[in-house]
Amino acid sequence: MSRLPLYGRQGKFTYRLLAIALFGQSVILSFFALVARGNAIAAGEPEKAGPLLWLGLGLAVLALLGSGLMRSPVGITVGWLVQVLTWVSAFVVPVMIGVGVVFTLLWVVLLLQGLKVDALVARREAEAAAGRSSSRG
Repeated sequence: MSRLPLYGRQGKFTYRLLAIALFGQSVILSFFALVARGNAIAAGEPEKAGPLLWLGLGLAVLALLGSGLMRSPVGITVGWLVQVLTWVSAFVVPVMIGVGVVFTLLWVVLLLQGLKVDALVARREAEAAAGRSSSRG
């Protein structure tokens, strides 16, 4: 297995897959923010409700930002940061462990598969270019 990239531009297929995953994660994280707020109110700690809501929404916005930045070299770094912060959020709302498992697994699988597809496309484009240049000569 190759090393998972933490920084740098990814191929077209890879960044598209990862952007879709982060977009979906941002939707789930926004619901997490509402659940964290509701849990604080239900626990009789309404003073924690506002900060938890804003922290959760901030994480959702970070995931959305990462989705938009996926074409740039820092996009994948932001995506990894979202995965780590999703796991950290499980200390506030324990059900986020499930969200962390699903989206981190999805993130890694899409990253690995995207890298394979991008390598395959690059190889086929190189073969096609070599075939065109040899037929001209």
